[in-house]
Amino acid sequence: MNKAELVAAIAAEAGLTKAAAQKAVEAGVNAVAGALKKGESVQLIGFGTFGVAERAERTGVNPATGAKIVIPAKKAVKFKASKAIEL
Repeated sequence: MNKAELVAAIAAEAGLTKAAAQKAVEAGVNAVAGALKKGESVQLIGFGTFGVAERAERTGVNPATGAKIVIPAKKAVKFKASKAIEL
């Protein structure tokens, strides 16, 4: 499912116009992204939890040359699904 399909599904389920559903989806995504940028986690009961993971610096290999390279430390988004939606 892509973003347009998600908007259409939300519009149909909630009885909204696609424009209103689009605004709602964008507001939700922006709210989650804003919280993650602040280092906060976002827990949606019955869906899952978004959080920020710290990835340590590590050594990798350039597949084209075989040369070793240093991959710098960074922050990454993580998601843990709720038991309610596990398949």
